[in-house]
Amino acid sequence: MSVIETASPDQEPTPSRGRPLRVGLNLMFLGERSGGSGRYARELPGALLAAEPSTEVHIFVSRNAPVDLREEPWAQEVRWVRCPTGLESDRARLTSQFTVLPLLAAARRLDILHSLANFGPAIVPGGVSSVISLLDVIWLRSPQAWGGSERWQRSLRRIVEHDMRHADRVFAISRAGAKDITRLLAVPAERIDVTPLGVRAPTVVATSERIVREELALGQARVVLCIAQKLPYKNLHRLVRALPALEDDVVLVLPGFPTPHERELRALAEELGVAERVRLPDWLSESSLAGLYGLSSAFVLPSLIEGFGLPVLEAMLRGVPVACSNTSSLPEVAGDAALLFDPESQEEVNSAIRRLLDDRALAAELVARGRERAASFTWERTGAATLEGYRRAIASRSARQRLLSTRR
Repeated sequence: MSVIETASPDQEPTPSRGRPLRVGLNLMFLGERSGGSGRYARELPGALLAAEPSTEVHIFVSRNAPVDLREEPWAQEVRWVRCPTGLESDRARLTSQFTVLPLLAAARRLDILHSLANFGPAIVPGGVSSVISLLDVIWLRSPQAWGGSERWQRSLRRIVEHDMRHADRVFAISRAGAKDITRLLAVPAERIDVTPLGVRAPTVVATSERIVREELALGQARVVLCIAQKLPYKNLHRLVRALPALEDDVVLVLPGFPTPHERELRALAEELGVAERVRLPDWLSESSLAGLYGLSSAFVLPSLIEGFGLPVLEAMLRGVPVACSNTSSLPEVAGDAALLFDPESQEEVNSAIRRLLDDRALAAELVARGRERAASFTWERTGAATLEGYRRAIASRSARQRLLSTRR
């Protein structure tokens, strides 16, 4: 898959590279437990600097930003702006996003303000171009599965539709996501850049297998692992339902922040008589997670919808054989390095897990393919693609301003 993808060959050429870009990254959403969007936020600043070291990067965070964010390798090379608002309420988040942040961006004379997590100020004074990364449209395709109140969903839709109309460019993180944005939000394909995410080896020391097995009461069980939010659209019930069809020494581990849906998964496990074979630990540290990957026999992601599917690549990078859904963005991420199945078919889910566990030759082949596949998704490529998108955004804004001036 090409990393820098443009929807149309007729897009305007990017501006000259003669002057370094002055970029603002809107990380106001970032809290302690931000999942895939948090990984994107932590990796993109360094990726931009790796692609073009002269880039001037300004980081906008709330008072709830993770303390260890300033320990990232790039932290001393960027300019920090800590806004006084927090993440305690939707009103506070929106107020800071749409009033304070545009003024700060203009005062710093940025070329680009990039909002990384689905919405942000699309209209910025002072000639600042705006880019919005729409990571997925799960909340549109399956609002009940996504969660959140109906009022919040309606508000989010209005905000995102406004942003899509007014942003200079829209970034998607997969081709499937770009198609969804065009189909569901009527954004012309030529206004969208696809900037796939990257993956890199963790720098933490993995917790030992013995300790992880003790902490999760795994004994000597074979582990089927899935890293996913405990929400209905992740289709995790298929993994619970698979357990009766698998050998008794197979345990399912589903780590992640507790949600109301977790109660449904526990009840289902009780009903099927497999409760003792399901582990639903809370959010794990990076060290514990690395140790868990290291002891797992298979990684399976049965999602109905994904914006990208970063855990698939993270499992591949760590040498775990992978099976995942054949829907949404997952086939373009997994390529031929995973077993693909219909997530609506319980028998296909069961069969894929059995093959990963029982066919060790196949598992070894998928591990080799997976490492090669993961190696092709680098954050450096993400940074280069993003910078090209920034330049298209600047060109688009300039073209609009010229058009407006000729009409006056």
